[in-house]
Amino acid sequence: MNKKQRKMLIRIIISALLVAALMLFPVSNSYLEFALYMAAYLIIGYDILLKAWKGILNKQVFDENFLMAVATVGALAIAIYERLSFAEAAAGHGEGGYTEAVAVMLFYQIGEWFQSYAVGKSRRNISELMDIRPDYANIEKDGELEKVDPDEVEIGSVIVVKPGEKIPIDGVIVEGNSTLNTSALTGESLPRDAGTGDEVISGCINMTGLLRIRTTKEFGESTVSKILDLVENSSSKKSRSENFISKFARYYTPAVCYSALALALLPPIVRLIMGISPEWGDWIYRALTFLVISCPCALVISIPLSFFAGIGGASNAGVLVKGSNYLETLSQTKYVVFDKTGTMTQGVFEVAGVHHNSIEEDKLLEYAALAESYSSHPISKSLQKAYGKAIDKSRVSDVEEISGNGVTAKVDGVSVAAGNTKLMKRIGVEYADCHSVGTVVHMAVDGVYAGHILISDIIKPHAKEAIKELKRAGVSKTVMLTGDAKNVGEQVAKELGIGEVYTELLPADKVSLVERLLEQKNGKEKLAFVGDGINDAPVLSRADIGIAMGALGSDAAIEAADIILMDDDPLKIAKAIKISRKCLRIVYENIVFAIGIKLICLVLGALGIANMWLAIFADVGVMVIAVLNAIRALFVKKL
Repeated sequence: MNKKQRKMLIRIIISALLVAALMLFPVSNSYLEFALYMAAYLIIGYDILLKAWKGILNKQVFDENFLMAVATVGALAIAIYERLSFAEAAAGHGEGGYTEAVAVMLFYQIGEWFQSYAVGKSRRNISELMDIRPDYANIEKDGELEKVDPDEVEIGSVIVVKPGEKIPIDGVIVEGNSTLNTSALTGESLPRDAGTGDEVISGCINMTGLLRIRTTKEFGESTVSKILDLVENSSSKKSRSENFISKFARYYTPAVCYSALALALLPPIVRLIMGISPEWGDWIYRALTFLVISCPCALVISIPLSFFAGIGGASNAGVLVKGSNYLETLSQTKYVVFDKTGTMTQGVFEVAGVHHNSIEEDKLLEYAALAESYSSHPISKSLQKAYGKAIDKSRVSDVEEISGNGVTAKVDGVSVAAGNTKLMKRIGVEYADCHSVGTVVHMAVDGVYAGHILISDIIKPHAKEAIKELKRAGVSKTVMLTGDAKNVGEQVAKELGIGEVYTELLPADKVSLVERLLEQKNGKEKLAFVGDGINDAPVLSRADIGIAMGALGSDAAIEAADIILMDDDPLKIAKAIKISRKCLRIVYENIVFAIGIKLICLVLGALGIANMWLAIFADVGVMVIAVLNAIRALFVKKL
């Protein structure tokens, strides 16, 4: 609870105790009674009166402060009039006029305090979940560590991260091994091992060993800065529901004010014309009750709070949403289009099989790794990784890398050729086709075909499950777009259960296909594109909703996307859709509930059936219930 909330709570308690004392121990002196009630009223309501007066001066009259001020001042005026005219018994309001005026202001302030506390609590929860802003970076100078502001660290600097500290800036580990806690970024509690040569992102917590990291970005461009910027600015991009409520309140408030004025004046005037007693006090009381009931606080407060809580809940699950408008669009997603490499597959090539002829499998792999040891190509690295032993380059000689073909070399004096079918044709060796899908490295040893090694991109662990979850979430169509060969793309799509696949595409082709799919969908259906590479940025921008892989995805893709998955797990797409739908469901529940209750109470107030106490429930009670319902959007673990 902050200082402002504590101060308000003290005012509420003092005013409530004073009113309770006056009700339990009535004061016979009318002047003293009025003074005590006014003291209770001003203690609890002086700030509302000031805001209403400032609104009138600034020509922004019709807001909740004006409604509360008019209703309560009017109730006090009626009570004073009745006392002075001795019309208490006839009017039936009497002492209740004072009590009701103070009670309306008191309960309104209780509702405002509760709303302030609830919003503050949800903000604190989100801040705790996103508590990833580093306070400092350690720079080593003259053998000692010096703490500096992360903004001062230049690209290429070596920073030291001790166990228990946050990694302040993105970089590459140059020394040390450790376990990293990435839960604040990804929502996953499982730690990740990292060692020399691994890329690390800011916001992770170093759990075990000392790390020296060479920075690859400035602090302002690092992952942690971008995340914080996204979360802090997400509320600036409003959804259609929020814009609707803002417009609704803009027209609704003046409409009910004029309706209340008409209710106070027209019936008495008609009665007067008909020769019947006008009963001004009764109709003014109905109008004031009507004003209290009409206050749109529940809608104005709970709808933005619902979206704020939904974005916070998504952040906790490792899904960053750039604005509530994107959350609303995501809830209507029926088409999901995927990039392949790095999105549904890991983008890391690994040896998937060794098919040998004349020599042993291990020997074939050894020849391949050594022959390719001077190449920096990803396929060469995957061969060396599969070999798993230290590479002794002194065993390799006469290396020749033939562009678009492969490598020839001598390993321990033995001629080795490793490459594609073009290389085999070039050196005149007959080769055997591989029926498995992937990149094939054909091997010839001493001019004789020795077999081939299959290298393929590994499908992400949860990719298959992600497609099933999307179908369960109501996604009607899944499509995969890739620049890979037809047999590779079709094999991956079949294994994952994706409905359609388009292969051998250039970036411009992907945009054209997405535009074609956008034309096929119906009405309010939305299309989401999921990608990770620089070449995906145009498609991410063109889709109704762009979803980027945040951990390994390119900066361009993250900038172009509307939603970012912090751990690159495609399973989170279905969760993000479920979070958005829960949030929108809560928004619609609050809209229907608040408007429904208010309309019923407004009719009852106009007919004279509802009194000020029912008006207080229609205003404060509905607001409290709507706020409590809105906070449910923060809890998403079980989705």
